[in-house]
Amino acid sequence: MTAPRAWLTTARRLVAGIAIAVPAALLLGASPAAAHPMPHSVVRLDVHKNSVTAQLALPVGDFTTASGIDLNTLAASALPTRAKAIRAYLGAHIHPTTLKGQAWQVSIGALSLSRTEQTSTGPYRELVAKAVLTPPPGADVRHFTLDYDVIVHQVVTHITLVSVRQDWAAGRVTGDGATQVGTIRLDVRHMKVPPLTVDLGKGSAWRGFVAMLQLGGNHILTGTDHLLFLLILLLPAPLLAAGGRWNGGLAGPRAALTRIGGITLAFTVGHSVALAATALTRFEIPGRPVEAFIAASILVGAIHAIRPLFPGKEALVAGVFGLGHGMAFSFVLAEMHLSTGQLATSLLAFNLGIELVQLLLVCLALPSLLVLARLRVGPALRVTGALLTATAAVGWLADRLGLPNPVARMADSAGSHTTVLLVVLGAAAVLAVGWTLVVRQRQRLGMELALITLP
Repeated sequence: MTAPRAWLTTARRLVAGIAIAVPAALLLGASPAAAHPMPHSVVRLDVHKNSVTAQLALPVGDFTTASGIDLNTLAASALPTRAKAIRAYLGAHIHPTTLKGQAWQVSIGALSLSRTEQTSTGPYRELVAKAVLTPPPGADVRHFTLDYDVIVHQVVTHITLVSVRQDWAAGRVTGDGATQVGTIRLDVRHMKVPPLTVDLGKGSAWRGFVAMLQLGGNHILTGTDHLLFLLILLLPAPLLAAGGRWNGGLAGPRAALTRIGGITLAFTVGHSVALAATALTRFEIPGRPVEAFIAASILVGAIHAIRPLFPGKEALVAGVFGLGHGMAFSFVLAEMHLSTGQLATSLLAFNLGIELVQLLLVCLALPSLLVLARLRVGPALRVTGALLTATAAVGWLADRLGLPNPVARMADSAGSHTTVLLVVLGAAAVLAVGWTLVVRQRQRLGMELALITLP
């Protein structure tokens, strides 16, 4: 009887081993996607001079589990009915302090529900909340401790990623992308959620100035509408009007340069004045009317390039329309919520960046404008360019009045090809200068031959 029992024991062990080994192999060999990762929370920080604004993006499912506030089936329009409870819950689980332990003030603001998706998680609903974190007077806003356990105190597998989205003093002004500063998760050894020490390093006004200088340059370079308005006004600048048409001949080189310089300067003054006035007074202007005004200004400029509407008064028109463009520029600064000192520095740097890039583009376009006016195909090219610009302007105008269309989207996408634009303008400038030198050399040789052949 011993042998059968031994055999039975061996068989049981074998079966038990297989029962353990097979699931283990499946778990160890499973791909990351097979583990069904859950979405994590994201906290994005916007650092100001005297406060920090935190945008919380919280998965609704995990938030409901942790808080007991059921948002799983709640419509976005019904969110205000739960707003008081949500704010109370968030306020009880967000505790920033100075490095010495002094408590910051926490104020929970706007709430919203939306749908989103993270890598490998699939689509899900999230709760977005805005929190303003204010340190005690005189405390360092760039170094603090964030005691945060909004979801992870109940959902122990949950992770919160903390990053900085905007930090003027560190040169982060665009809000594009974010720099991660830490991760908040459960410490499984001690079964606690340790606070995160946020160290943003040293900031300086110089770094903010340089970042705003670059932002101003990029804004005019990628702002297709601003650039088109200026170039379309410059297009007929070397021409003279007669009888309601651009057939009065050519202005002399000095007169053409004076008109181009006047138009550029007037546009600069116009948008600089409006930018300074609206930014420094923090005057809030509705965006849609301003953007529609800019589209209308481009359309007027395009028509003027075909048929003169205000010959000799281009500088005045550029200055008036420049006011609207300056108001649009101020929207960029308004979104940053800068202190008065930071705003003044940013205004100077941002405007300087605009002017430097604008000057570069005008200098690149200048040779081509002067040569184009003297070519036989000049009128056809001018009208073609004006018609394309007018088409884009009409598309923008319709879009900004509430009628989205593919023309506007195509025109907006042109701003993403700045390198191509600079290469084309540069190549055209080189060809125009070369053509001018060749023509002058031929004229000089012709004059010399004429003198030689004189009796």
